[in-house]
Amino acid sequence: MDFDAIVIGGSFAGLSAATQLARARRKVLVVDSGMPRNRFASASHGFLAQDGEPPRQILLKARHQLAAYPTVSFLDDKATTARRHDGGFSVAIENTRETTAKRLILATGVVDHLPAVPGLQERWGRTVFHCPYCHGYELGAGPIAVLAVGAISMHHATMLPDWAPTTLFTNEAFDPDPEQRAVLQRRGVALEAAPVAGVSDSEGGGIVVRLRDGRQQSFAGLFVASRTEAAAPIAAELGCAFEEGPLGAVVKTDMTKATSIDGVFACGDAARAAGNVPFAVADGAMAGVAAHRSLMVDAH
Repeated sequence: MDFDAIVIGGSFAGLSAATQLARARRKVLVVDSGMPRNRFASASHGFLAQDGEPPRQILLKARHQLAAYPTVSFLDDKATTARRHDGGFSVAIENTRETTAKRLILATGVVDHLPAVPGLQERWGRTVFHCPYCHGYELGAGPIAVLAVGAISMHHATMLPDWAPTTLFTNEAFDPDPEQRAVLQRRGVALEAAPVAGVSDSEGGGIVVRLRDGRQQSFAGLFVASRTEAAAPIAAELGCAFEEGPLGAVVKTDMTKATSIDGVFACGDAARAAGNVPFAVADGAMAGVAAHRSLMVDAH
């Protein structure tokens, strides 16, 4: 085998996993195509001692520190497929030869799919967000919009009043029942049933929600629950079990981040129902430690 472990995905979860293995003096390859999920955001929040730092800067620092370990290698490339091979795994990489390892850690992340509302995608990570804990505080208690995509948006709408006055745009995607309406009323959430025609930038740096009836409303930011899917098909190709989360299917893991396929671990957003940077780092650490422990067992 070329490596003890190959980590597919070099963002927060992947680098965290690789660090644990590197510190156990294991030979590790990190394969990363350079497309982290939060690349659209200018700052990361809620991560201990890194609050407000650009995500790219955090990753560059982490990678620089990881590169100091002599057993770590990096490939800035795309892993395309993986298969079982001689008691371990073989990974096909787009611009190089197949590479083998005893263990695989999948930290591939997810792709966000937003509703087909004009202007929404262009503002993703700037004035359109999915995580209140990541971005709510920075809106400065200015008014917040929630764009409904289904029943999951009830969760968003009841959370966000803790950050600022909130308006829920049901947008023909969600019709709260009487009990839900009572909850929203208690939380002070305004309801707007008129369909949304699009969004645009406001002069004050926020976002304008344009309704089909011609009205416009300005907000500091807008939250929407994106539909997610794995950014790479490798887990499915290997036969890993999935489970349906509120935003999309995720790789099913146990408490140690082991998947249903022996020798394969998964961490980060691809393997949890909802996530942010602190969760991804914690997941990665667990996956790295668990992968190392499984290598220890094999050694005996």
